[in-house]
Amino acid sequence: MSEGSKKIETVEEGFQILDETVKKLSDETISLEESFAVFEKGMKVLRDVSEKIDKVEEKVQIISGEGTDDFQ
Repeated sequence: MSEGSKKIETVEEGFQILDETVKKLSDETISLEESFAVFEKGMKVLRDVSEKIDKVEEKVQIISGEGTDDFQ
């Protein structure tokens, strides 16, 4: 599978792929068609990363909320 067609496993993996995407898009020799494909894959990875971060944030809020209840 290519980088943009699979779900990322970790946020760090997503950041690495996004970093590579930026480097590819910065290459002045890339064709318009290829740059669009790279951009599209990068946007999919960005959505995956955002979803993972949102899930972690929800878990932290739940843990934080439960943690304060336990100590009161």
